Amino acid sequence: MEIGLVGLGKMGYNLAQNMADHHFKVKAYDVSDEAIKKAEGIPDIQGFYSLESLVKSLEKPRVFWLMVPAGRPMEETLNTLLALIDPGDMVLDGGNSKYTDSLRHYRMCREQGISFMDVGTSGGMSGARNGACLMIGGDKKTFDYLKPLFQSLAVKDGCLYTGKAGSGHFLKMVHNGIEYGMMQSIAEGFEVLQKSEFDYDNKAVAKVWNHGSVIRSWLIELLEDAFSKDGNLEQLSGIMASSGEGKWTLETALDMQVSTPVIALSLLMRYRSLESDTFSGKVVAALRNEFGGHAVVKK
Repeated sequence: MEIGLVGLGKMGYNLAQNMADHHFKVKAYDVSDEAIKKAEGIPDIQGFYSLESLVKSLEKPRVFWLMVPAGRPMEETLNTLLALIDPGDMVLDGGNSKYTDSLRHYRMCREQGISFMDVGTSGGMSGARNGACLMIGGDKKTFDYLKPLFQSLAVKDGCLYTGKAGSGHFLKMVHNGIEYGMMQSIAEGFEVLQKSEFDYDNKAVAKVWNHGSVIRSWLIELLEDAFSKDGNLEQLSGIMASSGEGKWTLETALDMQVSTPVIALSLLMRYRSLESDTFSGKVVAALRNEFGGHAVVKK
């Protein structure tokens, strides 16, 4: 199967390698010529320097996997693509688009006879490269056709058809809201340790907590990695950026009159971090950099 991959950022580049590993013929495009040249160095990945040339190269029915940032970049990419493709083609949004946008994109595609799937993708760069967690909404017929692709790219038992359009990105949105709360609680715990009278080795604490304790997790493992590079995170600023999913989760919960205080406060702490520096902010910043390659602010 040929895959037209649009977007070769941190996630898209790793996903392209994952596709190639599983013998899919990857034809990739990015707005950055440098990113295309980098991908072309990988066997079974062919680069294209315009969206038009990528479209023309693919056999019908064409499959396009979009890995571009949510919001305007996704909007512009989809609008450009829809002017170039034909009924029967398939568009997959593997980014973190807001589910209401995905519902609208589904309707736009359906009007042209094009299938649209919203593919919530979790696991960070490591997951994209070695086996992701995929949450997929859209028409069941299209899912069934693409199921071999999804199952190949996902870790074992890490692929779920979630139902109608929008449901995949809705599930990923809630997932990220939970992630906010988990990272914040870990961060606050380490700040209590940092300010205590005891001289803890943060890396050793993370290691022991990840062996048999109730809170053992991939996040704790990543934190051990971060502390191995900088034991007290002295090189980082405690600025915690947010990409939108936590805010969307909270707004949706409020609309549904669902109480989500942990997610709400973790989001507020991210906003607070923009004004002052805290050790808990350093921990979340380090974790986001470890699993997703998100930028950190260095001192």
